[in-house]
This record gives sequence, C-alpha cells and structure tokens, in this order.
Amino acid sequence: MSTGTYAPKPGAAPVGRMIAAQAALETRMLLRNGEQLLLTVIIPSLLLVLFSTVDIVTVPVSTTGGSGKAVDFLAPGVLALAVLSTAFTGQAIATGFERRYGVLKRLGASPLPRWALMTAKTLAVLVTEVLQIALLTAIALGLGWSPQGDPGSVLLLLVLGTAAFSGLGLLMAGTLRAEATLAAANLVFLLLLVGGGVIVPLEKFPDAARSVLELLPISALSDGLRAVLQDGAALPWGDALTLAVWAVLGLGAAAKFFRWE
Repeated sequence: MSTGTYAPKPGAAPVGRMIAAQAALETRMLLRNGEQLLLTVIIPSLLLVLFSTVDIVTVPVSTTGGSGKAVDFLAPGVLALAVLSTAFTGQAIATGFERRYGVLKRLGASPLPRWALMTAKTLAVLVTEVLQIALLTAIALGLGWSPQGDPGSVLLLLVLGTAAFSGLGLLMAGTLRAEATLAAANLVFLLLLVGGGVIVPLEKFPDAARSVLELLPISALSDGLRAVLQDGAALPWGDALTLAVWAVLGLGAAAKFFRWE
C-alpha cells in the first residue's frame, strides 16, 4: 500500500474571494445592528408614511407628471435620505468605532489589502441600499406613488450619491475620534434631513440660504431624483455633476487623510 504525497500550499485566498467574504460579513453586521436598522430603515419609512398621510408640510406637486399626491414629492427625497443614512452616517459611525478598537489596524495586517477592505465596505453599503430602496419603493407604491422617468438615470444618481456620501463618511471616520464621529454624523444627518430638500422643499428657505443648500450633495441627489421620478425629466446633468464633484473630493480626501489607528 503506497502512501500519498501531500504538498500543502499555505497562502492567502484570491482577492476576489476575500472581498466577497468580507463584504458578506460587513453586510451581516450592518443588518444585525439595531441602531443601524433604526437609522437606515425605520426612520426613512416612518417619515415617508407620516408626511405622505398627514398634511404637516405643504409640498409642491408636479405639473408634468405623477398623481399630484404628496408621496410623489416625498418618495424621491426619502430615497436620497436612505442613501445618506447608510453610505454616510452608518458607515462613518461603524468605521470610526472599528478604528478606535483596533479592528481596522488588525485587518490591515491581514492578507486582505486595505483597498480591498474599503471595496468590501462599499459593497456592503450597496447591498444594504438595495434592500432599503426595495422596501421604501414598496411602501411608496402602497401609498399611491406614481414614479416617472428613466430607471437608468435614477441608478446613476444613486451610484453617484453613494460615492459622494461614502467618501465623506470615510473621511470623517478616518480623521475624528469615534465619539466625535458619532455626534457629528448624527448631527449632519439631522441637519441635512431638514435643510437638504428631503422633506421641506428648498423653496421654503430664503434665497441666500437656498443658494448654499442647493450645493449640498443631499440636495443634488433629492432634487435630481425628484426631477426624474416626479417630473419624468431626462438625467439632470447639473445635479449629477454636483454629486460627481463631491464624490471626487470626498473619496480623494479620505484616501489621503484616512488614519487606520
């Protein structure tokens, strides 16, 4: 009886497999976190239902499409809020505390490259956003939403918005202390909820304030989605360009200034 020859090959798994495994882990961690679910799912859903069914804020209706209901104005803004909550607020807080507890430092010393770790985090954000958008779309349709426009334009705006908010979230998480990130990320979320055209139309603000608010990424995303989904317009290039600029600036600054420990 002959014995076999065994030739172990120790080494790291292929990068693609490592990214997929890390992305799956990041997604499970996001979905199991009660605070994250409150921020990313429950709050946007409650805002959509509340402001669509109760006449609290007077919202403009489209003259070119839609059913004329408040949900036609609110649904695109809440979709933008969902992207903000996951790509910016949730990611900033989670990454900030991972950095504080040394998780990022340990992962950085593993066979998983640092760029692959950031890729996995981005994939986890995208998966979470898909689930968010599916749920919010179902709720909005149940409230009588009549979406218009080209799905391709909507997808491009969502991707650009995700890139912009991810860059800003990682920049905050990689430069501030975890406690400061927690406070700042939640504060920014609340401020942009009120002043980003999500629930309250920008037309309600004074001209001077409005000219500044229109430059924010949340305003560009909510207005761009509203132009397509409510008015049935083609891709709003101005809003898309604003999001692209924020994405380049945010991701570039995060890549340069992010501290792993």
